[in-house]
Amino acid sequence: MGATGDGEHDRTESLSEPAFLDRSALAAHPGPAVVFDRDGRVVATNNRADALCAAILNGETVGLPQLRAAAASMPEAGTIVVAVPGGAIFDVVPLPAPDNGLVLLARDITLERNLRSALVDSRQRYKDLVDISSDFAWEVGTDGRFVFVSPKGALGFAADMLVGRHPRDFVLRDEDGQQGLVFAAPQPVTDSEVWMRTHAGGEACLLASARPMRDENGAWSGARGICRDVTQERLRDAALVRANNRERLLSYVVRTIRDEVDPGDMLRAAAEATGRALEASGCQIFRMLSDDGDFALAAQHGSVGDERPVLDSFDQGDDFDEDVQSWHVLATVTRYRQAINGALCLWRAPDRPGWSDDDRLLITDVANQVGLANEQIANHERILRLSRTDSLTGLFNRRAFFEEIGRRFQRLSHEGRPAALIYCDLDNFKWVNDIHGHQTGDQALLAVRDMLLQHTRPIDLVARLGGDEFAIWLEGAEEAIALARCRQLIAAGRSLAHFSGLPDKPLHMSLGVAVHDGANDEPLDDLVARADRAMYEVKRDGKGDWRLAPAPQGGAS
Repeated sequence: MGATGDGEHDRTESLSEPAFLDRSALAAHPGPAVVFDRDGRVVATNNRADALCAAILNGETVGLPQLRAAAASMPEAGTIVVAVPGGAIFDVVPLPAPDNGLVLLARDITLERNLRSALVDSRQRYKDLVDISSDFAWEVGTDGRFVFVSPKGALGFAADMLVGRHPRDFVLRDEDGQQGLVFAAPQPVTDSEVWMRTHAGGEACLLASARPMRDENGAWSGARGICRDVTQERLRDAALVRANNRERLLSYVVRTIRDEVDPGDMLRAAAEATGRALEASGCQIFRMLSDDGDFALAAQHGSVGDERPVLDSFDQGDDFDEDVQSWHVLATVTRYRQAINGALCLWRAPDRPGWSDDDRLLITDVANQVGLANEQIANHERILRLSRTDSLTGLFNRRAFFEEIGRRFQRLSHEGRPAALIYCDLDNFKWVNDIHGHQTGDQALLAVRDMLLQHTRPIDLVARLGGDEFAIWLEGAEEAIALARCRQLIAAGRSLAHFSGLPDKPLHMSLGVAVHDGANDEPLDDLVARADRAMYEVKRDGKGDWRLAPAPQGGAS
């Protein structure tokens, strides 16, 4: 191919020049221009057609037959887009020429196509980013109504169910205290929390970000933004806050219980702490009495109603959550190693709200701790009872008896009230054991216990001091009462004869009684000594009788 004329403007083959060819026109064309003869040879080109000519002649793109066919059907065929190796893209207009020639006038559309592709790609990336970063996008018009919602819809609504509706139809509340201000944003808003109604009638928490739109005069013409559903996050956060609050309140109750040194005060402290922790009007803690299987009130704080219906319900189940005489009552049993050992009962006044799910969870946790406290108190009482009682008869032992009458004696002396102390010693008890054995001896001691308890009152104290020695404290008893008790006991003691070891060694008892006059200041030790001496005087004089110790002389001895 050789150049003809100015090489900067056009090049022509060394062939006969077509009559219609105008080299200046080819050079003036802003894009590639090329002329083919009837045999498909290049007759002339401008300096911008090299890449297009090479691609057509080498068969790397559209061929000449296709181009001739397109030229023959002009203008119906329109332009042909030709992409050549190297990335260039041309919009080619094929024109028929005389003598079956072909003229191609092309326009380089590479940049245009690249820009269009970049724009489409950018729009897709933007759409993808919006979809990823939000659950839906929206736009409102000048009237504040939705004019656009993402095609996938929102809140369970299809997009067309929201378009034309006002956001306030769905907004329940937001952090600004206004109904959906973010959807009418006069200023840019980022991550504003909004609670909205869902299609299913539930609630959804959205983080909304928005930007206002303005017309050419700067007036507000709408807003557009995105929303992200954070309902599950908020519910998890709220559940975590409630769980932490329950843990804090439970720790407060447990710490209060454990800080009490005296087991007797543990349940009192637990009732008060539990009532405060659950904002109850009143709290009751019950213990299960092992001897009759019933509940006994162990501690109470605040105002309560009639607990009997609540306690009776535990025959059918472990929990109670109903109103009793307008009181809101929440109660449950307490356990230790699966066995019921008490109950916890909470009361709220009628003008207070009912119990929440968090309250129900918390009372279960507290009940577990109260169950442990009930068991600790029961163990303490068992240990205390063992340390203060005689293992055979269950009566007070010597140490516990004298500790208790010491406290009572001090109080009675302060109040100026009387009391009586009776010492009791079994006669010929040794022969019971020697002849019949210790099992019979134990039976005799138990019979004596029953006899003493039968002839005393609940406020009196009965003790086994050791061996075959017993003692009775008659609370507030004057001399006449004390002597009547002695006569009754001696008469009842005759029933012990069948335990006797030998006919000439009958089993009966000797009693010595000393009466304390509340008007004198006799020490307790002197009272004890008088009763003991009186009892031994009976044994010395023949046994099986009672004797009154002489009154102390001159007040304190």
